[in-house]
This record gives sequence, structure tokens and C-alpha cells, in this order.
Amino acid sequence: MVRAAELLLLLLGLSGSLRAQLPPPPTVIINLDEDPELRWLPLKKVFDANYLNKAAAEIIESTVPKWVHHAAIPVVESLEKYVPQPYAGEIRGLATVLGGNLSDAIILNFAYEFTAFCTSILAQDKNGNVYHGRNLDYPHAVLRNLTLNLVFQKNGKAAYFGTSFAGYVGLWTGMSPNKFTVSGDKRGTEHWWNWWKNVVSAFLFHRSPVSWLVRETLEEAENFQEAVMRLSKTPLITGVYYIVGGVRAGEGVVITRDRKGPADIWPLDPLNGGWYRVETNYDHWLPPPAKDHRRETANKALNAIGQDHINMNKLYQVLSLYPVCDGITVHTTVMSAASPGNYTTFIRPKGCSQTD
Repeated sequence: MVRAAELLLLLLGLSGSLRAQLPPPPTVIINLDEDPELRWLPLKKVFDANYLNKAAAEIIESTVPKWVHHAAIPVVESLEKYVPQPYAGEIRGLATVLGGNLSDAIILNFAYEFTAFCTSILAQDKNGNVYHGRNLDYPHAVLRNLTLNLVFQKNGKAAYFGTSFAGYVGLWTGMSPNKFTVSGDKRGTEHWWNWWKNVVSAFLFHRSPVSWLVRETLEEAENFQEAVMRLSKTPLITGVYYIVGGVRAGEGVVITRDRKGPADIWPLDPLNGGWYRVETNYDHWLPPPAKDHRRETANKALNAIGQDHINMNKLYQVLSLYPVCDGITVHTTVMSAASPGNYTTFIRPKGCSQTD
């Protein structure tokens, strides 16, 4: 009879064999030396503009009640003057790329801000190498066709990398090469009517959307420590989990954020057995909902692999296990800031199911 640990290792091996079958997303270069309104024009070389417009309309329609959409348009149009640069210019440029109006481009970007459900994992091997993996989950199947890897360039050189969706200026996943990696996981729940109040107050009180802070940190922070400080202290539109990996042993932390600052800092602690950290969408010191087994499954898989054998491929295998990967998983990214050439994203065409 196969024991539970042996069965888990067998499943890990099977999930690894599926890796070669998953498609990578296209890559788009964003030139930060360009005017913000022109930066996203390269999307037209990769995506059909009509398809982008229809996909954006589908996401807005499925996320935002029609009455809210219509009621929000004048608010959004007034709000546009409060959106800071370069995002105001970039969203205006995206409205042109999408072939829609400015208010819809803004609504689309903020719809992404509050519908993400994710799993992020940090792990350190025996040699002090830090690996970072994440599944990005959204309840919109069309996003699998909009996923892309981004290379943000300055002065002709890659400044930072990210994985995102066509039409979205923020980042939930990214890497500053040879400095740090970062992912964001949604924390808690926000009803739409409360969430839009937060959007308005965010700009009036100069609070940042969570994905914009990820991008700003990737662009401006010089090292892991500075990234952690920025992600911990900058006022935010809503709560979030920021997961940050560095280039040296012990450089890994889960930051549980309130709007005003950190609610908890949970670092790697390999000397005391804490060689990995698993974060989903719930505070790590509290039990997750009874029906959510992502944390439990990931913990068991990582323990079965062990610190002696963890690497980027094994981490990918853990992220491929159901329900760590589930029916709404859009893509999986594995990365290590100390090995920037290994930044890899795979699209999940059908998500994952218990029978995979």
C-alpha cells in the first residue's frame, strides 16, 4: 500500500512532467524612456486590438455590476486628474491601444486590483539559494489569453521584469535582477461598493494601489532591505500580502499589510526550521477557511521534498499540485533574484483539477 508521503512524491513527479507541455506567455518590452502615453504601444504587435477591446469589456462586465459601471463613469473621469504619473499617462495610452474610453481603461485597471487570489512560496535550499514561486488566480478565463511577460527597459538595459495582463499598468509579480523578487497576494475581501470608496480616498489621501507599489519598488529600490522597507511602510489603498525574496541566505519575508503599515513581518528562519514560507490569502497565524487546503497541501509537499532537494523545478511542482493550483489559476511564475535568467512563467490553459 502506498503511504501518503510516497503518493505525494509521486504526484510531484507527475506534475513536473507536465511542465514542458504548458505554454509560455509572449514577452513585451516596455521602454521607460518613452513618453508614458506611448510605452504600451508594443502591445499592438502581440495582441489584436479588437480582441483586447472585447476582452476588457468582458472583464469589466463580469466584475462590475452594470449600474455601478454607469454610475462610476463620471466619478472615474473626475478621478483621472488625481492619478499620479506615469500611471495617468500610461492608462491614457492604454485607452488608445484598447480602442475604448478612458473611464473604462481606469475601471479595468482597478478591477484587477481587487479580484486577485494567489499562492506565493519562498524557499531556501541548504546552500542559501532563495527561490520564489507564485500562482496567480483570477476568476476570468480570458486572462489566460492576455498574460504576458514584461521587460521594463531604461537606457537600453533591462531594469526589471514582471508578469501581467495586457491593459494593466500594475504588477503583482516581478523581479529586480540580482536584487530581489516580489509577489503580491490579496488579503481579505472588499465588497465593490466599499472598494470604490477606497479608490477615491486613496488618491485624495495619496495612498498607492498595491500593484503600483510593487512596480515602483522594482524600479527604485536598490536592494532587498530597501524593498522590504518600501513595501512595509508606504500607505496603501487596501490590505495585501507582499512576499519578497533576496539574493542572500535568509533574505525572504512575508509582509502582512494594513492600509497604513505592516500588521506582521514573517521572515525566513532556516536556522530554526523555517526554510520556507507559504502565503495564500489569509493571515498565516490564523487557520484558513475549512474548504481552503492550499496552505496545508503546499506545506506537506515542501516537507516531503525537504530543504536538501528544493530547487526551482521542485517549487514549480509544488505550485502544480491541486488545490495549490486550482480551476481559476491563470499562470505560474518561478524566479530567483540571484539567477535572473531563470525567470519563468507558464500559462495554465485550463487551470488545475483534482483529476490532473
